[in-house]
Amino acid sequence: MYVLGVCDHGAGDDALERVVNRLVDRLEREGRVGVVRYDATIADGIQAHDSLTVGGDVSYELGADGDWTASGTGMTIDSVVDQLAVDCDYAVVVGVDGLRHPTVVVGADGETAAAPADENDDRVIAAVEAPGDLDPDAVLAALEDCDPHETLESLADRVKRSPKAERSGAIATFTGRVRAKDDADDARTQYLEFEKYEGIAEERMAALETDLEARDGVLEVELYHRTGVVEDGEDIVFVVVLAGHRGEAFRTVEDGINRLKDEVPLFKKEVTVDDEFWVHERP
Repeated sequence: MYVLGVCDHGAGDDALERVVNRLVDRLEREGRVGVVRYDATIADGIQAHDSLTVGGDVSYELGADGDWTASGTGMTIDSVVDQLAVDCDYAVVVGVDGLRHPTVVVGADGETAAAPADENDDRVIAAVEAPGDLDPDAVLAALEDCDPHETLESLADRVKRSPKAERSGAIATFTGRVRAKDDADDARTQYLEFEKYEGIAEERMAALETDLEARDGVLEVELYHRTGVVEDGEDIVFVVVLAGHRGEAFRTVEDGINRLKDEVPLFKKEVTVDDEFWVHERP
């Protein structure tokens, strides 16, 4: 699932909603769209810019006409996006600054995208002064050049829907996450940052999936590795294997994560409370 943020930088609610509607209309021609909105006004002490934290009311709907809606308190944007990843091809998150996902800014001139003001602005894929300036086709193309958002649940659901699933008796998975410390006395890791060798990393990942799927008894393999900043406690990498029996499933999961680490060109920077360094540059 691809996630797109749309936020208002001075255009007003009406202009923001017109941009959202145009984008959702375009995305719905490609697949199912979930729309997410966050209302921080009911959260005690939570301000609008804190909308990635637990507190306010999150509502989400499927489809431009809002024919299916849900809401809940004490939720986060990230938790709702994770839920939508199982059912949707796209998620549009409205009115939230500071997303880790590609974003369209409404009410800003073109200089916003060319001259980022902070660390999040490199995710701005379009900046428009008014709804009429929006090019939905260009936004779609830019969005699909970015990495999709996946969860363990969305990958497992995908293999369950495989035409080969009726021959399966096992699904085995692996989740790698950011470890705060190896030992009690270690400096705490705040986050890891991953960069990939563009083009080559995707080719190697696809080739590895194909190779693993050629094994006897293995039906489907899904590999996914996040890039960018991944904070302490967050998930980094998933391996999901659909197989006829548990033995093939377990062996392929282990080989899959080992080979991914060895064969796919991904570069890791570790940032602790005391230091930061690229792991491949350390002896």
